[in-house]
Amino acid sequence: LLLGLLAGPAAASAAADADRLRTRALAATCAQCHGTDGHAVPGQAMVKLAGLPEQYILEQLIAFRIGQRPATIMHQITRGYSQEQLETLAKYFAAQK
Repeated sequence: LLLGLLAGPAAASAAADADRLRTRALAATCAQCHGTDGHAVPGQAMVKLAGLPEQYILEQLIAFRIGQRPATIMHQITRGYSQEQLETLAKYFAAQK
């Protein structure tokens, strides 16, 4: 019983760590254009994603995916992600300051 109680928090912590790692890996795919953690280089053409409202980011990602917002490459990139992944990215970048 004691081992089960001790393993519970450790397992939960390991799962949370794995989720954070998956999210950071997913966000890293955006770094080439939008900068590390969404912090684009000031003065460059790319949009800074860090700190934008989550709903706004998600709406833009979906607009790219369905062809509602014109793009050179984002329409192709967003089609490679699931809805859940797009939501994860929007939440992650919104939380960056």
